[in-house]
Amino acid sequence: MRTTPPADESAPQAALRDHCRAAVDDAEAELVGLSRGIHADPELSFEEHRASAKVADVLARRGFRVRAPVAGLETALIGEYGTGELVVGICAEYDALPQVGHACGHNVIAAAGVGAALALARVADEAGLTVRLIGTPAEEVGGGKVVMLREGVFDDLALAAMVHPGPEEICRPASLAINDLEVRYTGRAAHAASAPELGRNAADALTVMQVAVGLLRQHLEPRQMVHGIVTEGGAAPNIVPARTAAVYNLRAAEESSLRRLENRIRSCFEAGATATGCSHEIVQVSPVYAELDPDHWLSEQYRRAITELGRNPLDRSVERDRVIGSTDMGNVTRALPAIHPMIAVDCGDAVNHQAEFAAACATPSADRAVLDGAVAMAWTALAAATIGAQRERLLAGARDRATEQNHTSGGTA
Repeated sequence: MRTTPPADESAPQAALRDHCRAAVDDAEAELVGLSRGIHADPELSFEEHRASAKVADVLARRGFRVRAPVAGLETALIGEYGTGELVVGICAEYDALPQVGHACGHNVIAAAGVGAALALARVADEAGLTVRLIGTPAEEVGGGKVVMLREGVFDDLALAAMVHPGPEEICRPASLAINDLEVRYTGRAAHAASAPELGRNAADALTVMQVAVGLLRQHLEPRQMVHGIVTEGGAAPNIVPARTAAVYNLRAAEESSLRRLENRIRSCFEAGATATGCSHEIVQVSPVYAELDPDHWLSEQYRRAITELGRNPLDRSVERDRVIGSTDMGNVTRALPAIHPMIAVDCGDAVNHQAEFAAACATPSADRAVLDGAVAMAWTALAAATIGAQRERLLAGARDRATEQNHTSGGTA
């Protein structure tokens, strides 16, 4: 354990850091058990009842004030400890993917988040903190954090943090804005052999749409992406399909580009209906996820912490080009100072959303990511609480957001 603080770190802050690390060490078995337990029992978005209960149980046993459900979401929760002026939010995700389970490692995210909360709780009084573990459901689809932002869960936070497992160590990753749309076509059923002329083929509408989207790809802007699946394609080959549906992800480097892409994709959806005489409906599947905009200072504090723990993050010049997909944490980073670093697990050639990556998220390497991620987040938040200029910056931002929210809601400051 380190006993001599770096030159720019005071002895009291060093002692608090040691207390944080000791708290994670003390809870190691519980945190690893939480990660492994969530991993072994995957639940899809908005269905994470057992996972959220596991998180809540650990927090309650450790003296946190636990509240659930939150923001009208059955599987959302808040665990709070301390009464300090600086309110730190640690986000915990715990939803899984269909078929491949925890192939995005949200079990690691949840356990690392709980570990960071336990670490900060140990020093909350000395550091003037209120620690808030926020259980955020439905990151994969549904946008739990977007809903919780809208319902005011993040309003009084000075900062927010989470860590996400992946193949590489990235302190300040980039992500894409995303919009999830479902298109539904309605035609007219008929016998495919004896009276096909009476039908209006919804499967043909889907095909025309897919061709239009495919041809559009040549003309997409840099970092625009379109990918989707057919979710309903007809009932039997001898029936002209009357109903079909597909879900598409639209991604772009930023929300303005995403809006331009959406306009073009909607035209492709319409083309399928126009060409076949079908009607169509477009349904918003999830709220729009914004691109990440991590706080620079907090990101650098995390870089320092994770390096001190023996990890080797990518160089700053390299990580700018690492696009990690999309996340509703992007919306949080655009509302308040927040970070979403990637913490590496040993996964061979696997990447997120593969079955092999799911397997890697229940290994000693993943267990170590839980513990290191917890300590690094706690040290980052502790630096924010104990470095005077940064503490005041974050508190002033929280006050400004509260004033703005009060004016927006019709109150007085």
